[in-house]
Amino acid sequence: MKVLYVLVITMSLFFGSCKQKTDSMGTTNADDVSQQTIDSMKVVMEKQRIIDSMKIEMEKQKPEKEVIVTQSTTTTTPTHTTTTEKKGWSSTAKGAVIGAGVGAATGAIISKKKGEGAIIGGLAGAGVGAGTGAIIDGKKK
Repeated sequence: MKVLYVLVITMSLFFGSCKQKTDSMGTTNADDVSQQTIDSMKVVMEKQRIIDSMKIEMEKQKPEKEVIVTQSTTTTTPTHTTTTEKKGWSSTAKGAVIGAGVGAATGAIISKKKGEGAIIGGLAGAGVGAGTGAIIDGKKK
């Protein structure tokens, strides 16, 4: 009988907590609904603000063009200006280097033969890192 009482009380608490808040007349408070809508809109606006700021930062980090000026010492040759775009590492190269480092360190830590573990781990890490970088390069294009 005690189990039945506990079950009835538990179920009444469960269903009572799931109901929408209402006032004494049995209607939903419009202010609560409006406040919930406003709060959810604020969350969305904050997320968009963060995304916009990240885009601005990414634009700042784009590689700048490097200007190389060469001048000739003879009077017959005019001054030449050459503009070259500075190129960084590809994601494939970065991934391979990072993977090799992490793999070598992990292999040396885990293996009983430190040198052999570092070599095997480095090769495996370089392969996985290069593969991941190639996927990233493919998505950029």
